[in-house]
Amino acid sequence: MSGVTGDNPYRASGVIAAAAAGGGVSWQAVTTGTTLTAVAGNGYPINTTSNVCTVTLPGSASVGDQIIFTDYARTWNSYAVTLDQGSLKFQGYDDPNPEYDTKGESVHIVYMDATQGWIPINDGAVADEVPQPYDIDFLVIAGGAAGGGTSNAGGGGAGGYRTATETGFNTGTAITITVGDGGASVSSGQGNSGSASSFSGSGLTTISSAGGGGGGATNVSNPGLPGGSGGGAGPEGAAGAGNTPTTDPVQGYDGGVGYAPGPSYAAGGGGGSSEVGYDGSSGGGGNGGDGVASSISGSSVTRGGGGGGGTDVGGGATIGSGGAGGGGDASTTGDGSPGTVNTGSGGGGCETAHNSGAGGKGVVVLSMPDENYSGTTTGSPTVATGQGGGSDTTTLVFTGSGSYTS
Repeated sequence: MSGVTGDNPYRASGVIAAAAAGGGVSWQAVTTGTTLTAVAGNGYPINTTSNVCTVTLPGSASVGDQIIFTDYARTWNSYAVTLDQGSLKFQGYDDPNPEYDTKGESVHIVYMDATQGWIPINDGAVADEVPQPYDIDFLVIAGGAAGGGTSNAGGGGAGGYRTATETGFNTGTAITITVGDGGASVSSGQGNSGSASSFSGSGLTTISSAGGGGGGATNVSNPGLPGGSGGGAGPEGAAGAGNTPTTDPVQGYDGGVGYAPGPSYAAGGGGGSSEVGYDGSSGGGGNGGDGVASSISGSSVTRGGGGGGGTDVGGGATIGSGGAGGGGDASTTGDGSPGTVNTGSGGGGCETAHNSGAGGKGVVVLSMPDENYSGTTTGSPTVATGQGGGSDTTTLVFTGSGSYTS
C-alpha cells in the first residue's frame, strides 16, 4: 500500500514539511530510468546513480495539483533531474526546462493557474544525518637532503616517499600534517639531511617519511648519510643507506658510490624514491636515482629524485627525474644545483670551494571523494575538486604544515 505524506512527513533543510493538506501524495516505486512521466498527486524518489533523468510533467493540470520529487541516492549533483514542462508554464515561463542538480535535493511543485503554471513551494537539500566512514589516499614525501661539500661531493638523497590508503574516516577526525624542510646547502663536509614529513591523528595510523640522507664529502670519514633515500658517496667514502628506518613498501633507495682510481675523481648520485643513485665514473659524477610518478594530485607528477654527484672533470651529473639537483663540475661554476621545492628531491654535490645544492622541501597530498570533503583546513593547502578519472575527487596539496578535519 502506498504511503501518503500526511502519514509520513519529511523535511528538507528544515523547511519542507508535510504535503499541502489538499489531497495527499502517493509515493511511487524508485525511478532508475532516464525518463519518467509524472502524474499529479504522486511522489517520486529518483535514483540517478548511473544516469540523468528527464521528467515529463502532466500535459494538463488543475489548480492545486501537486507532485514531489526527491533525490533517492543523493546523486543529483552527478546526474541531474530535468523537468520537461511541456505546454504549461513553470514559474510563469515557457522555457527553459528547470534542472535540479543539488545533492540530496527534494522539490515539491504545485499547479497554480495558467499564468504561473507549476510553482515549487519547497526546494532544498535534505541534510545527511547518517554520514558513513570513507577512505583517504595519501602521499607523504619528506624533505630532500643537500649534496655534500668540498670536492667531488656526493648528491643528496631524496626524502622518503610513502603512499597508501587510510580507511574508516568519520566526521570530526582531525589530521595533523607536517611537511619537512630540505637540507641546507654546505660548502664543506657532509650535506645536511632533510626533515621528516608526517600524517597523524587520533585513531589513525601515523605515517612518517624520513628526510633524505646528506651527500658524502671526499674522504672516508665523511660518507653519505642514511635516510629516506641515502646520500651519494664521495670518491673514497661509503654511500648512505636508503629506506632508513625500514618501511614496507620501501620509502627510498641507497646512494651511489664514488670513483677514485685517479687522475679523475667523481662522486655517486643520491638515492631516489624508485632506484639507487648512480655510481661515479671516469666520465663524471653519478646521476641521482629517479623519482616516482603519481597522479594523486590530479595529474601525473614525478617527485623524489636524488641529487647528482660532483666531479673534478667535465661532465657533472644530470638530475634524476623528480626535480633533483644536478652535481657541480669543474667545467662550469662548480656549484651543485638545488632540488626542486615540494618534490622532496636531493640537491647536487659540489666541486672544490663551491656550494652544494640544497634539498627540496617535502609535500603531503590527500585525496578523497568530493562528497566527503569538509572544507575545514589550516595551513592553506591547495584544494582542487572534481579531480580523478571520474571527476569526483578532491585533492589537498600541503606545501607547508597544517591540518584537515573530516
